[in-house]
Amino acid sequence: MINSKVDVHTLPCMSDNYAYLIHNHSSGTAAVVDIPEVGPIFAKISELGVIVTEVFLTHHHGDHIDGLDDLQMSLTTQLGQAPCRVIGAKADAHRLPPLDYAVTPGQTIRLCEIDGQILDASGHTLGHVALHMPEIKAVFTADSLMAMGCGRLFEGTAAQMWQTLLQFRCLPNDTIVYSGHEYTASNMAFTLSLGEANPAVASRAAQITKDRAAGRATVPSLLELELQTNPFLRADDPTLQSALGMSGAAASDVFAAIRNRKDKF
Repeated sequence: MINSKVDVHTLPCMSDNYAYLIHNHSSGTAAVVDIPEVGPIFAKISELGVIVTEVFLTHHHGDHIDGLDDLQMSLTTQLGQAPCRVIGAKADAHRLPPLDYAVTPGQTIRLCEIDGQILDASGHTLGHVALHMPEIKAVFTADSLMAMGCGRLFEGTAAQMWQTLLQFRCLPNDTIVYSGHEYTASNMAFTLSLGEANPAVASRAAQITKDRAAGRATVPSLLELELQTNPFLRADDPTLQSALGMSGAAASDVFAAIRNRKDKF
């Protein structure tokens, strides 16, 4: 439980995706962040008996939106609920499902009676947005900031993604990062390959190996831990720069070099 009135349920979908169900006990309502597929999401909604009022879509990729129509149909035909309000980025509206509310970075919105702030998370795609909910110490980052990683740059530039990550670095350290995929083991292996002597990375790697061997999810993660161990957040760290042979280089260039290495890893 995040606080006395809210739970965030992490729902594994497809082979390695995550969706999230934010359940406000006080209002009896819930919101869903991304819908890769309907099955696991609808099962949790049915189990909890909550009314889903909103769906928040982070970006246009099919593995984050393809279950929306099936979810809306299941909510109405099987549970007798009204269709939930669909929220997504105005900049991405032309390639998202029809939106009831198109948002822009900097806006504050309410989902299941909880305030959320829209953040620009461009890089993986253009128009990608994240949702920061300070009241529950949560940020839903999908394919921008990930556990020990960041999303591949399909549309945006390295400079854009670096600015996105700098934005996340400014959030409180106790923020919980709800990202979109179970990529942590691969991200861990890549981080270890960079050759930096970092005790925090070694400790986290051991825990990730243990968790995955036991079939446990490694997502969500604590922002403080990401700041210590995620190389994509640390492109301006002198120790990491030294390990990469890039001491004194511009942080955006170091980030680009790390991203390029990961693409080839």
